[in-house]
Amino acid sequence: MVSSSKIKSVDFYRKIPRDLTEASLSGAGLSILAAFFMIFLFGMELNSYLTLTTTTSVIVDKSPDEDFLRIDFNISFPALSCEFASVDMNDVLGTNRLNVTKTVRKYSIDRNFKSTGPEFLAGPVSKVIKHDDFVEGAYAEGSVSLNAQNFDRISHLHPILVVNFFAPWCSWSNRLRPSWEKAATILRERYDPEMDGRILLGKVDCTEESELCRRNHIQGYPSIRIFRKGSDVRDEHGHHEHEAYYGDRDTDSLVTTMEELAASVSSQSQKLALEDKSGKISDKKPAPVTGGCRVEGFVRVKKVPGNLVISARSGAHSFDASQMNMSHVVTNLSFGKKITPKVMSDINRVLPYIGRSHNKLHNQAYITHRGDSNITIEHYLQIVKTEVMTRAYKIVEDYEYTAHSSLVNSPAIPAAKFHLELSPLQVLIEEKPKSFSHFLTNLCAIIGGVFTVAGILDSILHNTLRLIKKVELGKNF
Repeated sequence: MVSSSKIKSVDFYRKIPRDLTEASLSGAGLSILAAFFMIFLFGMELNSYLTLTTTTSVIVDKSPDEDFLRIDFNISFPALSCEFASVDMNDVLGTNRLNVTKTVRKYSIDRNFKSTGPEFLAGPVSKVIKHDDFVEGAYAEGSVSLNAQNFDRISHLHPILVVNFFAPWCSWSNRLRPSWEKAATILRERYDPEMDGRILLGKVDCTEESELCRRNHIQGYPSIRIFRKGSDVRDEHGHHEHEAYYGDRDTDSLVTTMEELAASVSSQSQKLALEDKSGKISDKKPAPVTGGCRVEGFVRVKKVPGNLVISARSGAHSFDASQMNMSHVVTNLSFGKKITPKVMSDINRVLPYIGRSHNKLHNQAYITHRGDSNITIEHYLQIVKTEVMTRAYKIVEDYEYTAHSSLVNSPAIPAAKFHLELSPLQVLIEEKPKSFSHFLTNLCAIIGGVFTVAGILDSILHNTLRLIKKVELGKNF
């Protein structure tokens, strides 16, 4: 059997006899300081253990080809009518989507960017508008020429006044003109203004009556408006409540539509036609009540360079580029899935710098003055994907971007263009909590290290005091 003396020889913690130990005041003070220092270091280590650390790396974006990027936007245009406002998308792969409507909503706004009513649902019909190929023989001027001086008076003389707002330089206006005049002549014969007068067709040359056309928010030519006596009183926005006609423009269609309008008015009493009760006219919709529009919604695009374009668009109207103003205020423009406030709050608690560039253009205004013609406002956006991996292995995606804007003079129809450039790289941020074993190791290191250092200091202090005493004794003797 192994003797007990041999076992005792491997004791790392040899005991010093109690009568050989000596307590000192300096040692007690140093022990107290060491204890407080160990408690302080323990608190710091515990705080470090409980605090999450993050690692940031840049990797290649491995999003699959079928993965689409969502773009949310809310942009207000004080001088672009909802009647023609169009959201278009295109990219380098050849995708070209015009006048996106399924996920886009439009609201008429005034010059102070305040909404003036519910969602604006009117718009040109998708089918090709029919025109007369030709009009046989010479045609008479059957419609009445209107101007700022006689417009209000004539609109109050007839229960229904249908007006063609046109521009002589417009090809669509010139195609409509013979059919319009012929239809007006037919209706004058059927509904004599002197004897019946329930309906009258008029026309306004917007190159000569620019203020009258602006008052009725005419931005595309030709625009056919239907004014009803009694409902065409101006409100605080200075406009007439009326309807817009988007149907076919051949003579037969015009005559048929006007006869349906006239049928809603009693030829005996000529009561005010405050509303259309026939329910048969599908090409007649409310006209814009103000000249501005707020466009909001979202679109999904492929993760390749492309463009989001908002401009005036129509397949049967012309626009005067010198009169178009694409000033706008960006309330929201963000990319990716919407992050709930709770999730964003949790992320900001750990990573306070995340989300600062998520909506870089928030409440930014880009205004051009009326004297500035043919101005296109372009925004160049560079988008970077950021993924945050939480402790629960939950991935939160955030898309941040930089934006640079400029005003460009272009002969084409002015537009608001957002050029999208997606980075092929992405930022990956991972939360990495410290292991408990690492915490215990550091805790032992703190206790042992402080104890050892305190012992060394105590030994140095004790030996120094002894040396001083010996020197003093040597001097006395």
